[in-house]
Amino acid sequence: MITIVFVVSILAAFALAGGLFYMLAKRYFDQQQKLQLLQAKLDERRETLKVVTPIRLQAYERMALFLERIAPNSLVLRCYQPGMDLKLLQGVMTKNIRDEWEHNLSQQVYLSEDTWIHIREAKEEMINLVNASAVTLTDTTDPTRLAANIFASAAQRSPVDEALEVLHKELHELYG
Repeated sequence: MITIVFVVSILAAFALAGGLFYMLAKRYFDQQQKLQLLQAKLDERRETLKVVTPIRLQAYERMALFLERIAPNSLVLRCYQPGMDLKLLQGVMTKNIRDEWEHNLSQQVYLSEDTWIHIREAKEEMINLVNASAVTLTDTTDPTRLAANIFASAAQRSPVDEALEVLHKELHELYG
């Protein structure tokens, strides 16, 4: 009878030790699996950043170029052609702003919502500035007068300036 109790005790000890070993081994392998999954996610994130970062930087560059191209001095110099009348110059400038905008619409996915809103507002304000500068003039007015009105209106602060500041600030916060 003592041998049966002894055998049962040894079997119980082996079962307890085996159960304990199983629990410890399972916990260890579960932790290892979690670490491997985490490492795989980190590696995937790094690879994604390697692809997205240059594209995102290009988006900032393109939007800075967009803002520079719709700035009053650049816009007038690019759009004005000798022999234009006032309405034609006004139409060419507003069309140019809209065309530039449409060409760069996809860049919004790489910018923050706040920065995109500032850029969109700059575009709208520039269109409004061109139209407001033309509304006070007659159709027979020399188109250079329209340019002068635009420059005068933008002299205090161009609608583009604030958007450029926001764009630069965001870029420096992310990559500076």
